[in-house]
Amino acid sequence: MIVGVVKESFPGETRVALVPAMLPQLERAGIDVLIESGAGSAAGFLDSEYENKGAAVVGSRDEIFKRADVLAQVRALGANPEAGRADLEKLRQGQVVIGLAEPLTAEEANRAMALRGVTLFSMEMMPRITRAQSMDVLSSMATIAGYKAVLLAADALPKMFPMMMTAAGTVAPARVFVVGAGVAGLQAIATARKLGAVVEAYDVRPAVKEQVESLGAKFVELELETASSEDAGGYAKELGEDFYKKQREMMLKVVAGSDVVITTAAVPGKKAPILVTAEMVQGMKPGSVIIDLAAERGGNCELTRPGEATIEGGITILGPVNLPASIPYHASQMYAKNITTFLLHLVDDGALKIDRGDEITAGTLITEGGKVVNEMVLEAMDAAKQGRATS
Repeated sequence: MIVGVVKESFPGETRVALVPAMLPQLERAGIDVLIESGAGSAAGFLDSEYENKGAAVVGSRDEIFKRADVLAQVRALGANPEAGRADLEKLRQGQVVIGLAEPLTAEEANRAMALRGVTLFSMEMMPRITRAQSMDVLSSMATIAGYKAVLLAADALPKMFPMMMTAAGTVAPARVFVVGAGVAGLQAIATARKLGAVVEAYDVRPAVKEQVESLGAKFVELELETASSEDAGGYAKELGEDFYKKQREMMLKVVAGSDVVITTAAVPGKKAPILVTAEMVQGMKPGSVIIDLAAERGGNCELTRPGEATIEGGITILGPVNLPASIPYHASQMYAKNITTFLLHLVDDGALKIDRGDEITAGTLITEGGKVVNEMVLEAMDAAKQGRATS
């Protein structure tokens, strides 16, 4: 079986789907790897490193599409809707594509892949179960985003993070408030604490209090009643506007007393909930910073502009997108580990075996045999269709 890796064509995407260190594991499983020349260069992986680990480096993108049984990508068509169109005609019936595909919102791309007869696996749809942890791309990329968010905040804040006692006086530590204690939030907490900030955090799940406190942060408790905040797959779900309104009211004081607010709340396939209103921003001290990690989903801050830095009333609001691509070496390393483990899960005796009875396979399989087959994706497509009909 041949796995092909091409250069990512999405603007600004510097990651690569496989790194040289993963190739020996694939070789032992009977998998040969083709790499487009330069595919790993932006992430710091040279063609010679791939060749030294047994990959065949080719200069022609078309050749990889022709020869590969499986294409491993960072961004498949759904997550690369414009530039990705150029590769659509290169795909052939029965070919397998594995990558990020945003299938819950990329209805047109889902249908296009199905019409080509492509078997598409979306790494975002990995079920949150114990045996799939090493394949969980969202968690590995969220780790990087949480880390980088704090660095961005420290750079933008006109204060230092740690307390310092100097001959010129004592410098008070920065106060950081992290909203959402998932993977990104916990990494942001840990990084901010390492830099010496006083950190508070909030999450709708009271059960994460122990994790927050174990990192040296204070867990902010808001007296709010809520049903489960996770769906059956372990992903965040919407809690309703009434809940979010009460949450915003109770968070107002905490936000006002913070130098940095980092928001991380995102719901797969949905617009991010507004957690920080314009009124809350106005109540912050001039020079304060908001880092909105949900910017790609519309943002948790009412004033966020995705991909931009804005200043409102002296408050800097950053809406970074694709943060993992800003640290491509380790982002690629982690992503490649996720992809490799998933490939090995699918392969038996050097051949791909698709078992829809397996929870991991069924959860990530989006298209097969000319159809969209994923139940969650079909439900999202149906809901979108009904929404268009009533609008």
